[in-house]
Amino acid sequence: MAAVKVERHGAVAVLRLDDPSCMNALSPAIKAGMQENVPKVLADQGVRAIVITGTGKAFCAGGDIRAMQDMEGRKAPAVRRRMQSVHSWSQALLDADKPVIAAVNGAAVGGGLALALLADIVIASENAYFMSGYSKLGALPDLGVLQTLPWAIGSLRAKEMILLNRRYTAAEAVQIGLANRCVAPEKLMDEVMAAAEELASGPAAMLTMSKVMMKRAYEASVEDFFEREAIAQGVAFGSAEFAEGVSAFLAKRKPKFNG
Repeated sequence: MAAVKVERHGAVAVLRLDDPSCMNALSPAIKAGMQENVPKVLADQGVRAIVITGTGKAFCAGGDIRAMQDMEGRKAPAVRRRMQSVHSWSQALLDADKPVIAAVNGAAVGGGLALALLADIVIASENAYFMSGYSKLGALPDLGVLQTLPWAIGSLRAKEMILLNRRYTAAEAVQIGLANRCVAPEKLMDEVMAAAEELASGPAAMLTMSKVMMKRAYEASVEDFFEREAIAQGVAFGSAEFAEGVSAFLAKRKPKFNG
């Protein structure tokens, strides 16, 4: 049985980690499932928004400790090869031109925390919690979390979370900027799908360029950023989506964006 399931709801694709027996830990099967399905979903022109969630009580409980006992597999060259494989789909999600929502249904620990932070929007169940967990193993935080976590919550809080293994409830996560909002468990997927459908029906070019610009804001000088903004806005103003948006605004109707 597949450890990662893909569900289609119109223009929204849901990537569901589906191994509740190990709390959806990043087992070889789940990694293989993400390696197979993330590129397919990103390449599918019919998909305009992506949701990542888990089955059962956990979103993702981090690395699969059972798979870390092989001494040969713990040697540096083998670890590097495995990480490069994981990075291929992790970076693809982080750089995706389609908006990505993490529906954090439960524990997001270690690699699960990192996975949530690959998304553009994080919506959590009130039962969820977020924790690093790496310091208990003596492992380096991975899947880009040493970059994405400071982006989300700032350097000082990120250091506390990583170094002291601070655990945050869903409500606390919202307060510090680790999640956008938390909702009752029974309402999680309704809230997430409503947001995903809104994104899927939105102006694709504007959403993509906004994502790219915000990510590069950390890399560029103010002068470079403003130049990129001017170029991107020129593309946006020349698009059919912008024409539709203006037309709909003037006609006082809801715009119909076709991507």
